[in-house]
Amino acid sequence: MIEMPQLPNPHAIAMMALTVVALVLFSREELKLEITALCLLGIIVLGFAVAPFEEVKATDFFAGLAHEALISVCALMVLGQGLVRTGALEPVGRILSGLWGKAPVFSLLLTLIVGGVLSAFVNNTPIVVLLLPILISVCLRTNKSPSKVLMPMGFATLVGGMATTIGTSTNLLVVSLAQEQGLKEFGMFDFALPALLSSGVALLYLWLIAPKLLPDRSSNLSDHSPRLFEARLQISQDSHMIGKTFAEARTAAGPTMQVERILRDDTVVMPLPDLVLAEGDRLRIRDTPQNLKQYEEALEGVLYADIEKTQADSSKNTSRNASKNRSEETSAYSTTPISDEHPLTAEDQTLVEVAVVQGSDLDQTNLGETRFIQQHQLVVLALHRAGKDIWQASQEIQQVILRPGDVLLLQGAKNQVSQLKSSTEFLVLDGSITLPKTEKAPIALAIIISVVVLAGTGLLPIAVAALTGTAAMLLTRCLSTGAAIRAVSPSVYFVVASSLALGMALQKTGATIYLTEIFLFATQGASPTIILSALMLLLAILTNVVSNNAAAVIGTPIAIGIANYLQLPAEAFVLAVLFGANMSYATPMAYKTNLLVMSAGNYTFGDFVKVGLPLTLIMWITLSYLLSVIYL
Repeated sequence: MIEMPQLPNPHAIAMMALTVVALVLFSREELKLEITALCLLGIIVLGFAVAPFEEVKATDFFAGLAHEALISVCALMVLGQGLVRTGALEPVGRILSGLWGKAPVFSLLLTLIVGGVLSAFVNNTPIVVLLLPILISVCLRTNKSPSKVLMPMGFATLVGGMATTIGTSTNLLVVSLAQEQGLKEFGMFDFALPALLSSGVALLYLWLIAPKLLPDRSSNLSDHSPRLFEARLQISQDSHMIGKTFAEARTAAGPTMQVERILRDDTVVMPLPDLVLAEGDRLRIRDTPQNLKQYEEALEGVLYADIEKTQADSSKNTSRNASKNRSEETSAYSTTPISDEHPLTAEDQTLVEVAVVQGSDLDQTNLGETRFIQQHQLVVLALHRAGKDIWQASQEIQQVILRPGDVLLLQGAKNQVSQLKSSTEFLVLDGSITLPKTEKAPIALAIIISVVVLAGTGLLPIAVAALTGTAAMLLTRCLSTGAAIRAVSPSVYFVVASSLALGMALQKTGATIYLTEIFLFATQGASPTIILSALMLLLAILTNVVSNNAAAVIGTPIAIGIANYLQLPAEAFVLAVLFGANMSYATPMAYKTNLLVMSAGNYTFGDFVKVGLPLTLIMWITLSYLLSVIYL
């Protein structure tokens, strides 16, 4: 009979309370994970400096910043970014794209398998980045809803990542912490058997059942109608704006009117506030048809279509001489006023959605700092995060800090969009398959394979192999230094470091012993299989509402304590923590690729619960049985 354990020392109580606070803060979407994690680390260090505990030094908790597992995680993120930037997986995408046109049902199964297998060796973000445009293109060509296939694909990459020690950052953390506490080091494929068997069941669910649970929701990507139009507003002879300044015209038309330039006779003049308007001035404006009509009425002018906008923009982009620019501006002026018989047209314009991916130039910055709009000559119409518009009327669109998973709705000339698609920097979701590839792709692929072989055979530790591969990526110029730095997610880095410090504090103060006793008291009388299953379910719940890495770091020492008390193999309980912390299926915020898929597939929170919760139950039941049979 296990008695209710007595309360531990004040330091342990404080650390447990801090753990609860940390988990709550990690679940708050409005708070940046990296800031919350850094503050958590600061509180732990300051607390032990002000109130010392036995032989624990406050500076001991900085060890997580250079932990072997953290180095491995960061290096693997850089290697994954190398695959994205060089387009090394382009042949895989090309083959899958061709098969989808011949046998779509079996191609979905093959796509799920490929996504799962690749994610066992590479961070799943580049795999999702590879497969998203392929699936969207196929769905739009066949008039099918992308919502039927994108979520299953995203979940397949999460399921596949559980199969090896390098599949996810969570795996690396759990394996490393278990080794530090005396367990035999896990080899790369030591737990592949239960992972593969359970993944087989999961993939059948994602192939046959999940698409039927998802709504047949139409995608905004199929609508290629331009939202903004170029037009010229001519100041007529009867306009009351003649003789007034451009600033006064802006006041009359409203602050939303944006005039790019003014054509007076054959001369281009800039729309400065003190410029006095004259009869015949032609104001070049880009806006919605409704707003353009409003400006026409406010300024008592006449609207004309800008029929050769592309030519004029091209001259601007290539900085040709002023005389040629003037002639092109003149040629881009229609003599037919806009009316019902001659409506606005924008044949060269197209809509495109671009998703922000981890490590890209848009990650953790804004459009203004990157000069995205100026460089690519595209208009940003909207910003979406997790399916919601995040552009507030009180702020400039170029000031919004972007995160991985955000989606930008852009409009621009088709040639500008083509240039965007040919870059390995952006994930363009426009319904066409353009998988960029560079001459460095074979080198990047060879580096990744070498890292996997060296780590898998045990010739080099994972951290050493991954760091060596990162250096090779930089030396061979597969990645620039800036791209490599951006590939390391600040949130992942600081959450892992602070979680390691929190886990150390819980262990040093005896809090993990207390939590282990509480867990054993709550499950006393149950069989080892039920106890193992309960531990896995607890981690699965935590990982969907807080950081999976934090949950894994806290859960690993508890799992070892439970195994030691029951005198059972600790590997089974450690793997219960590892697998449970990877079950990030039930909520979109549980994992960064969930948000990317959510935006691209136009999913709701309820869609993730409807499909992810059964998947969690399937994995939980299957893995509980397999771990019990194999290890207990």
